[in-house]
Amino acid sequence: MFRKEELGDEAFIIAEVGQNHQGELDLAREYIKIFAMAGADAVKFQTRSNKYLFSKEAYEAPYESENAFADFYGLHREKLELKLEWLPILKADCVKFGVKFMSTPFDEPSLEVLCEIGVDLMKVASFDLGNLPLIHRIAKKGKPVVLSVGGGKIDQIRDSVKVLLDYHDEVAVLHCVSEYPCEYNRLGLDNIETLIKEFPECTVGSSDHFNGTLSGPIAYLKGARVFEKHVTLNRAWKGTDHSFALEPEGFRKFVRDIKRVRHMMPPKPADELGNERVFKKLGKSLIAYVDIRAGETITLDSLSGRIFGTQYIPVRESNQVIGRIAKKNISQGDPIQYADLEGC
Repeated sequence: MFRKEELGDEAFIIAEVGQNHQGELDLAREYIKIFAMAGADAVKFQTRSNKYLFSKEAYEAPYESENAFADFYGLHREKLELKLEWLPILKADCVKFGVKFMSTPFDEPSLEVLCEIGVDLMKVASFDLGNLPLIHRIAKKGKPVVLSVGGGKIDQIRDSVKVLLDYHDEVAVLHCVSEYPCEYNRLGLDNIETLIKEFPECTVGSSDHFNGTLSGPIAYLKGARVFEKHVTLNRAWKGTDHSFALEPEGFRKFVRDIKRVRHMMPPKPADELGNERVFKKLGKSLIAYVDIRAGETITLDSLSGRIFGTQYIPVRESNQVIGRIAKKNISQGDPIQYADLEGC
């Protein structure tokens, strides 16, 4: 799936739901349906076992925020989690709508649950870059893995990638800036080229928190082939990730524009140049600007251009006419034809 020789110039695009489903099964299912239709190749969620992931102190810490779903942080997190019994339902919906089911396991219990239900792809979040024990356990499962490198130093990225490659080569390394949202002048997309040189065995991509779509096509031009973008059904909803996520129409355009890029690059075939419809309709043909007598050499001062219902010698071919000798008299205003010239 992420092998460079298999993906080639195709783009693989992930709709990152995260926890923008607000902890509601019906909403999570709606995300799969809508963003599959908008062009996603995979729909990604996040999976946590909060009481394992957070210490008792962190779990019970008071939480005051306009985006809080509970007064204590652990309970806030629980409100936003998908229940484990829902995950097979989401997996089945992904199969139904033709997208890969993907999730980020933030801890070992979550990793085991995801593998039990048959997750297609797994993500190592930037938060776990360099977390070699967890990455080792993820790699051992043999599933294709996407690794985001936000906030990471090169030695941490190298060591993380090495652990993954020790098990298989289905690895995508995503350039990422861990700012939420990320302003356009902080995207740092040149780093994609650095990652391509550093990790030739891996497919390189981009995971951004920019609230627009332009980052996708530019990242593709830099060499990215895997793209992860946060999505939402309503940017105005309560929650930290909605404001910079793309709504369905924005995501559709994000996918469309990325997939158009490679088709914009090849030049038009040479034999089609000048035969465009507009030139056939409105293209000028060469005419005699003055009376030209038989035996005279055609010069710059001899020629002009005029639009006819039928095209004769296009004005862009004047370089083929200047310097030739007229075989017959050509009256001022008459079209020039190659048959009127010597050597044609």
